[in-house]
Amino acid sequence: MKLLFITSNRLGDAVLSTGLLGHLSESIDVSTTVACGPVASRLFELLPGIDRVIPIAKRRHGGHWRDLWRQVVGTRWDLVVDLRASPMSYVIRARGRRIMFKAGAGHRVESLAAWYGVQPPPAPRIWSSAEHVDDAADLLPGEEPILGLAPTANWQGKIWPAERFVALAEGLTTGDGPLAGARIAVFGGPGEDALVRPVLDGLGDDRAINLVGGRHLLTVAECLRLCRLVVSNDSGLMHLAAASGAPTLGLFGPSRVEHYAPWGSHSASVTTEVAYDDLFAPDYDRHTTGSLMTTLSVDAVLSVARSLLERT
Repeated sequence: MKLLFITSNRLGDAVLSTGLLGHLSESIDVSTTVACGPVASRLFELLPGIDRVIPIAKRRHGGHWRDLWRQVVGTRWDLVVDLRASPMSYVIRARGRRIMFKAGAGHRVESLAAWYGVQPPPAPRIWSSAEHVDDAADLLPGEEPILGLAPTANWQGKIWPAERFVALAEGLTTGDGPLAGARIAVFGGPGEDALVRPVLDGLGDDRAINLVGGRHLLTVAECLRLCRLVVSNDSGLMHLAAASGAPTLGLFGPSRVEHYAPWGSHSASVTTEVAYDDLFAPDYDRHTTGSLMTTLSVDAVLSVARSLLERT
């Protein structure tokens, strides 16, 4: 059976779709082609039954959909599952089509499962190899616990101030902190060095392990898995951490925690004092406005982090 699975351009949403994709790959004998954004493409390389991963690099006037059509039109698909409602899904040969036009209510993992008719909702997952596990162990060797910090996001409004990440790390890893003596791994994606630099500088080279950019995405997932706790802005790295199984604390303000909280009983979220609906001024411009996370205090995050560590 040939499956074409079209998922998100963004890493976080692509990670959230891995539960449904994993369910499909396990429940039917299937050869799968995944089409997704370039950043997320390496996430699917070791999916059982994978035949091909096609990165969809966005182009003007929908040119990326024409590019994808050229690569898949020659195949007679048994099933097309399209989470992006692309027009291309209607102009290729397929015995069956499932096209999602709008996410339903609740968390995205739940809405995907409800849309497809799968219960209980299958959790997001990571398909990695011993090579990625070994590479992660080389990057984070030793027996001490590791605190992971992911202080970036895809736009400035979602980024908690760098000095607060530093203060949080101090509270968790020094004195009588619950991770006293832990090493601190700082994560970021390709091109995010400038965003991460204030956190690295605040922690100092003797304490911080720089894991920003340049590594295979599945190796990053295995590094996250090694962390005793990951604290992250709402981002693709947050969802990657939760999918890896690491205790994950997500920081939220100008995004919907009810839709995008890190998934799983090993995860938790904390939100700004100002509610989502009140964060956006009438003249708000996400391209020019700074952080909307400033009403989230270090003490509030530290309290939730302690609670999460106690139960995981």
